[in-house]
Amino acid sequence: MNYKNLFLALITFGTITVSAQSNLLNAKTPDQIGKKSEAQMNSDNDKPLPYGYVDDRDVLFGKTVWEIIDLDERVNFPMYYPIDESLGDNRKSLYSVLVAGIRAGKISEVYDSSYFTTKKSLKDIEASLVKIDTTPGGIDQMNEDYEAYKSGSREIDKQFINVTELKAIDVDGYRVVGRWYFDKRQGELKYRMLGICPIIPDVYTMGQEEKDYIDLFWVFFPSVREVLHENYAFNGVNSSAPISFDHLLNARRFSATIYQEENVQGDRKISEYMKENAQMQLLESERIKEKIRNFEQDMWSY
Repeated sequence: MNYKNLFLALITFGTITVSAQSNLLNAKTPDQIGKKSEAQMNSDNDKPLPYGYVDDRDVLFGKTVWEIIDLDERVNFPMYYPIDESLGDNRKSLYSVLVAGIRAGKISEVYDSSYFTTKKSLKDIEASLVKIDTTPGGIDQMNEDYEAYKSGSREIDKQFINVTELKAIDVDGYRVVGRWYFDKRQGELKYRMLGICPIIPDVYTMGQEEKDYIDLFWVFFPSVREVLHENYAFNGVNSSAPISFDHLLNARRFSATIYQEENVQGDRKISEYMKENAQMQLLESERIKEKIRNFEQDMWSY
């Protein structure tokens, strides 16, 4: 028997302190599931692993790239599910975590683009999530006494109002922006995520054959790490050892395709210079990826 491997396995097992459903085995009533005991809260000082300081003089090479995460790919399912938001606070999709954090005021660094120059308010975000339509029956009702409805003394019956609200199930994917850099002090190529953005349908195109998709909001990733660290993605192999969304994203445990890189042409997208050819766009994406990887390989060529 390899006692060294056995010892490492025991150490790894002993360090698992987070459960998919906290207090599940100690709960006496269902409402105690997911709530940590006072002793657990006192001993729980878990924080996201802080980024190390990187001096600009130590960065020998750098390249900012934009990628798209397709939630139809199986490896990306932990970000998409659960779409049922009634499973409790311990089971949320990445979208639900981000939106709940913004609404609770825990996430404040929210912007309208990946350049993080103009902030986006909660009111603007919610306006992109809800559409309210008045049916022809409601319009007829309003025309019967227009002045009364205009003044607010009367309201249209709810049966004549259709409300469309986008939820986690409607999220199509995510855009992420990050920077690859070569740290000459440590002699390795590293990646630092800078922002993430949910992609959702335009609420006014819901129900149509062809939907338009919009970038809902961009969040500055380093500012939301604590919120993401407190929420966990489902682990299909072992539900007693879930992985935090912060760890999942920092470890790049997802599949993504590069659609844009920083360049002299104003960071133009691949689709702008390889139009109407999806195969060539994918090959160009792989070329950019290989160009970044080859830099590290070339550093060790003699």
